[in-house]
Amino acid sequence: MTWSIDDLIMIYTMENDLVKTKFLQIYANLPLNQRNEIIIVIDDESLTWNAVKIEVENDTLMGRRILDKLIGLGIVK
Repeated sequence: MTWSIDDLIMIYTMENDLVKTKFLQIYANLPLNQRNEIIIVIDDESLTWNAVKIEVENDTLMGRRILDKLIGLGIVK
């Protein structure tokens, strides 16, 4: 089977939306005081749950990098 560019973009978008949704579910279940704790360090920058949520919700390149790392760490599955 041959995939068109549009097909690949749609699959990537669906996968990205699924990972984003899983992260937001985890975030929603965190106690409020934990949301200010550092979850990850990227490019020598410490990011809290709150900062990561903003990046993820805004679909930034940094947000995608963060989600990829969180998947690698097993935080988001």
